[in-house]
Amino acid sequence: MKLVAGLGNPGPEYDRTRHNVGFAVVDRLARRFADPATAVPRAKFSGLLVESVIAGEKVLLLKPTLYMNRSGQSIAEAIRFYKLDPSTDLLVIVDDIALPCGLIRLRGDGGGGGHNGLGDISTRLGSSSWARCRIGIDPPGRIPQKDYVLGRFTPEQQEALEPGLEDATSAAACWVEHGISKAMNRFNRRNTPDEANDTDSKSTQVR
Repeated sequence: MKLVAGLGNPGPEYDRTRHNVGFAVVDRLARRFADPATAVPRAKFSGLLVESVIAGEKVLLLKPTLYMNRSGQSIAEAIRFYKLDPSTDLLVIVDDIALPCGLIRLRGDGGGGGHNGLGDISTRLGSSSWARCRIGIDPPGRIPQKDYVLGRFTPEQQEALEPGLEDATSAAACWVEHGISKAMNRFNRRNTPDEANDTDSKSTQVR
């Protein structure tokens, strides 16, 4: 069994905001891989959960319904209930302001890069050794960071984002079937961000 968790903030006021791209990918995975007859999300683990099957393996699709900085509580509940190993069984999908909009980057471990959701997951699990897929949403420029990530995409950004969401959905399926190394080789190769913007290795961002 695998767990794919997309990060975001709950509530209609945050729907389709930049901070909620993780939710968008989980929704796409549910539409692609969950049985339509049972794809209605159910409340569990302080989140919304859908069961799916990818490449013959049962995959739990989770959207924490706690706010971003408490996402780890929801994920830790699911990990412990099913006795999963985060290093092999968990993929987290999250936004990243250091990557160009629509660019994705996968890693098998790393720091939180100043992202409150990633930081809380590491704290709750007691480890940062779990896979993550970061989706670029562009730097905020002169807009205050909190306002930027909680705002909605411009039409130009939305156009750039769409293929990134599809790539992230396919990358998650690849991770389930083949593991993080194969997913990184396949999807990072065609998404080559500047290493200086690698927020898993260094960042002063606070979110």
